[in-house]
Amino acid sequence: MNELRIFQRKATKLAANDNVAVALVDLPAKSSVDVSGSRHQLAATVPAKQKFALQEFAPGSQVVMYGLVVGEATEPIAHGELLSTKNIRHLTGPVRPKSGNLSWKAPDISRWQNATFQGYRRSDSQVGTRNYWLVVPLVFCENKNLGSLQRAFDAGLGVWQPDAYERHVADLANLYRAGRIDEIRSYSFPDYAVAEQQQRIFPNVDGVRFLAHTMGCGGTKEDARALCGLIAGYIHNPNVAGATILSLGCQHAQASLLKEEIHRRNPKFDKPLFVFDQQQSHLETVMLKNAVRETFRGLMLADQARRAAAPLSELNIALQCGGSDGFSGISANPAIGYTSDLVCALGGKTILSEFPELCGAEQNLVDRCVSPGVAEKFIQLMQAYSARAQAVGSGFEANPSPGNIRDGLLTDAMKSAGAARKGGTSPITDVLDYPEYVTEPGLNLLCTPGSDVEAVSAQVGGGANIVLFTTGLGTPTGNAIAPVVKISTNSELAKRMTDIIDLDTGAIVRGEATIEQMGESVLELTVRVASGEMLAKAETNHQDDFIPWKRGVSL
Repeated sequence: MNELRIFQRKATKLAANDNVAVALVDLPAKSSVDVSGSRHQLAATVPAKQKFALQEFAPGSQVVMYGLVVGEATEPIAHGELLSTKNIRHLTGPVRPKSGNLSWKAPDISRWQNATFQGYRRSDSQVGTRNYWLVVPLVFCENKNLGSLQRAFDAGLGVWQPDAYERHVADLANLYRAGRIDEIRSYSFPDYAVAEQQQRIFPNVDGVRFLAHTMGCGGTKEDARALCGLIAGYIHNPNVAGATILSLGCQHAQASLLKEEIHRRNPKFDKPLFVFDQQQSHLETVMLKNAVRETFRGLMLADQARRAAAPLSELNIALQCGGSDGFSGISANPAIGYTSDLVCALGGKTILSEFPELCGAEQNLVDRCVSPGVAEKFIQLMQAYSARAQAVGSGFEANPSPGNIRDGLLTDAMKSAGAARKGGTSPITDVLDYPEYVTEPGLNLLCTPGSDVEAVSAQVGGGANIVLFTTGLGTPTGNAIAPVVKISTNSELAKRMTDIIDLDTGAIVRGEATIEQMGESVLELTVRVASGEMLAKAETNHQDDFIPWKRGVSL
């Protein structure tokens, strides 16, 4: 199918058997629109990204998009009428066990066969795209001490300089002290230049990252083990050179449990790991002084690492979306799906997550699994997750946000059908439960919530050394240790939020580029970011997000 030709039109349907179409531009009421060679008169105005009926629907009729059941009509819908949450609701088709033989036509990778990126090779043969030291508490009781260490290292290493906002507050405070109240109301926020960062003491260390969180005690033992598993994944991640751990001593998330989880991921673990127990140190000041000294020694060791050429098979790419819109499944998601296919064909790893946003797309994913056992694990994880949500009176259908719905993602299944396109078409080599670590080359499914930061945190804890993140509405999400490359679904967003967007795929919607062309562009950018040649916007914005998933109903 010639996707370039399709997207040059004013509306499109995504599969031959779809009975709804997507408006690519604002369409006025009573206008006639061509969709795949057929003319359709619109019964009402259809804004860009919204869907309209290609047939009449009786109540209970299935709504089909991307070739999948994504909803059902709740009232009669006229041919050409705008779809909304008032006339359709969430519905999915049945999921069957894997059947048939798996076949896949891999993309042409000749251009990339000998390509490399500049990365940090660790002793376990993993390759990092960054070189960070990690400081993380095992329990929220240590967040205050974590903050003390962060202020000390940020100031001592010249990482953080006063920014424009601090200057603005100082200006306003001076005006207040001087009694110049009227001038506060008219303060114009001068454009202060950003202070230059001091020369890096450790030029081969990308920074020290501090992971505050609200877990570690007061929850279930499952919560404690999951937290320790996630932290272990971060420590094992090749973007990390070593870690400093703060422990109170009496919490559920014990240091021994953390070390057990690290051993599960790497029995030959040899990175520097310093653990400090406040109750054993007696005085808080004693623990912090020791932590400062040993962390500084760790940075000296981390600074010995050097970038070297590595094949693209060493990439482990997280595939993520957030703030999705009606174009997500048309432009940015399939574009990074093609990038994923390229990386998988090259022998690399990719990770597709957000299980609530795969609801309705399960059958395609089941049939792409390399074995019935892998497929069955995916089905079981989806069913268990859904049951947990239903047990508290919710369900996957509650996933779409108000912003999603306003921009045309009317049901969870409709959102999921587009979200699943981030996984391309390659075979699914493994399915993992949170917070397991990815080891199999190819496309992996990792059970996470749809919540952006929780999902990215889990993917990086699963070994991702770079994240491709699509957005249609705009979200600043980043990660503490892995670059998050932000990719817009539409050019309006890219122009409006230039401070967070790294790449625009709106050319696909306008018919100026194919999915394959844009997927290649994404991979080019990925290699540059992975090599440290450029920083993702989330990095320059210091968007160092980290939220562990407290297993439950987060969608």
